[in-house]
Amino acid sequence: MEIGVIGLGRMGAIVVDRVLAAGHDVVAFDLDAEATAAAAEAGAEPADSVADLYDRLAGDEGGDGEGDDDGARIWLMVPAGDPVDATLDELEPHLDGDDVVVDGGNSHFEDSTRRAAATDAAYLDCGTSGGPAGAELGFSLMVGGPEWAYESMTPVFDAVATGPAGHDRMGPAGSGHYVKMIHNGVEYALMQAYGEGFELLHRGRYDLDLEAVARTWNNGAVIRSWLLELCEEAFREEGNDLGDVADRIEGGSTGTWTVQEALEQEVPVPLIYQALAERFDSREERFGRRLASRLRYGFGRHEVPRTGE
Repeated sequence: MEIGVIGLGRMGAIVVDRVLAAGHDVVAFDLDAEATAAAAEAGAEPADSVADLYDRLAGDEGGDGEGDDDGARIWLMVPAGDPVDATLDELEPHLDGDDVVVDGGNSHFEDSTRRAAATDAAYLDCGTSGGPAGAELGFSLMVGGPEWAYESMTPVFDAVATGPAGHDRMGPAGSGHYVKMIHNGVEYALMQAYGEGFELLHRGRYDLDLEAVARTWNNGAVIRSWLLELCEEAFREEGNDLGDVADRIEGGSTGTWTVQEALEQEVPVPLIYQALAERFDSREERFGRRLASRLRYGFGRHEVPRTGE
């Protein structure tokens, strides 16, 4: 199978590598020529532009009907928001009903619904979780859009995800990014819970080795998880007091969207709301927030604010 990948940053490069490793062909493009060159070194066919990428795909001749195998398959891994619309604007003159476009970024689900309605191609909104660790393990993919388009992409989803169990079609357009949005809200709350617990241990009655606590909890305890493994990593690499990790947590868009949706649906989400509020209130220094900031590096390799910066 052949796909085009547009956007070759940290996550896009992983998509390219995993698809190539599974024996598929990739045509790759990024506005950064060095990123395109790196994909070419990995085995992808480089493209000079979005239009050139489309022309190079095996499905350029078009097909005879919806879902035809001759359609182009294109994966977008560009930043959410205007960059997605700009890329679609460049693609739109070339697309038809046989083509499939996958948006693998953190787009708002309503934007995905709008884009799906506006484009001639089948549009799959693909919530992607797993961070840079997905390079080795694969991602969790939450996909919304037409069933035929999802099924046509199954070989690629199998390659990019942890395997067949690592992806599924959530429902119609928008549902993939909707599920991913709420996933991120849950992530906020889990990080908040770990942060509060370790803050109490840090400031409590005993002089504890927090790396040892996290390691012990990760071996059989009810609250073991990958995030807890990242807590263990943080204490091992930064020290028991988290060194110079600043009490400032970046991010917040997907958590904000989750809380806004909860308000619209009149569903109480006090833990997610509190976790979001903690991010916005990163002024009085708190150990728990410092740990949450370091955890964002652990799972997403997001930059860690340091004291003095």
